[in-house]
Amino acid sequence: MKEHQNQNSRRGFLNTLGLGGLSLAGMAFAPIEEQLEYTTQKVNRNSSPSDLKITDMRIAEISEVVFRTPIVRIYTNQGIVGHGDVRDGAAKEYALFLKSRLLGENPCNVERLFKIISQFGHHGRQGGGVSAVEMALWDIVGKAYGVPVYQLLGGKYRDKVRLYCDTTTSRDPHEYAKRMQERIDKGYTALKMDIGTNLLRDIPGTVINAPNGKYKPYEHEYRKYGLTKHPFTRVQITQKGIDKLCEFLEVMRNQVGYEIPMGTDHWGHFGVNEAIKIARAVEKYNLAYIEDIIPWQYTDQWKEISLSTTTPTQTGEDIYTLEGGFKELIDKRAVDIVHPDPNTAGGILETKRIGDYASLHGVGFMQHHAAGPVSFMGAVHSAAATENFMWLEHHAVDSPKFEDLVTGIEKPMVKDGYVSVPEKPGIGVELNEDVVKEFLVEGEKLFAPTPEWDEIRAWDRLWS
Repeated sequence: MKEHQNQNSRRGFLNTLGLGGLSLAGMAFAPIEEQLEYTTQKVNRNSSPSDLKITDMRIAEISEVVFRTPIVRIYTNQGIVGHGDVRDGAAKEYALFLKSRLLGENPCNVERLFKIISQFGHHGRQGGGVSAVEMALWDIVGKAYGVPVYQLLGGKYRDKVRLYCDTTTSRDPHEYAKRMQERIDKGYTALKMDIGTNLLRDIPGTVINAPNGKYKPYEHEYRKYGLTKHPFTRVQITQKGIDKLCEFLEVMRNQVGYEIPMGTDHWGHFGVNEAIKIARAVEKYNLAYIEDIIPWQYTDQWKEISLSTTTPTQTGEDIYTLEGGFKELIDKRAVDIVHPDPNTAGGILETKRIGDYASLHGVGFMQHHAAGPVSFMGAVHSAAATENFMWLEHHAVDSPKFEDLVTGIEKPMVKDGYVSVPEKPGIGVELNEDVVKEFLVEGEKLFAPTPEWDEIRAWDRLWS
């Protein structure tokens, strides 16, 4: 009915002009009311962006269907709501802490609001609150103006975003390869596998100072192996250990071939010397990248590794903002590929900024993701709008309910290893609240009121 009325309105207007739809030269002679009606017929009349105000922020925290993920919902005075995800495993309080800084503000001022709240984010999961809010703001802006988020970033370079997917591990290399093949059979064209000291457990003579070895060197230490930064564990890989890890890569490449790019992750916690040793040993397998083989903070050590091998190096999923760590890595050409997670890096626009800066310096750009489908699609917009983008991680290949959490998009979301860029306003999806309720963390409610976060006594200025 509405469409029919619009068509009649347009037809009547053109008839009034006597143009027959061929020219609008006579528009100046039409009554001003009809001019306005015609020229603004596609404007979202339920929204007045200049008068938008943030009125509330609430959380629905889910688990099981994806990693434990707090979903943020921001409300406005015009009924438009926006969604974003706090990064997997992060605390919902990282987002709720920001509420008092946002109430009463116009959500369309995304950059200004980001500068207000960005000081309360940090690396790793601590960037999750700011990033979730930033995504929710873009979702609102897109809905208010009736355009997809990528259009607000300057438009898109691609209609489909290429994905890479992780693969569940197995200590049997042939079983591991079989799981990889299943990914290929589903249409994925880029792969990643976790490989490292965890696969050498209980194999004597493969790891020196092993965290799970006979002598258990960390049993009485103040901090466990998994919480000890790589240079300080003094773990070493023997030639036998390297040969065993290479056996996994050999079986894997024999299975999947060399046409499909394959990266590796989760090698273990050891220092730069072992990293170089491994990176050189795996050169013959032409890996797409070797990820996070040491912590991202050690820029000079990353550069040493990168200059010591032809295996491409990659890091970045735990870095918050361009200036927070990516800029130095890129300026020093310390790695071959930067790998921000939009749920840590600062959201959609900040991730694009990182990609653009990497492009300027000839550094590759991928995106990590391990949260819900809302931020997954938010990452798609960022990827679509960034010229040098390579691949986006899809970490929910084995979770059939992942796509059920959202509505408003053609399903399956992933087809032949790609996801189409949404053309609907905002991020392009809405929550399926019935499914969200199924996976709420025990004791949590669906977007319960959060008045305790409305006000906070604090002086945020960082200078005197």
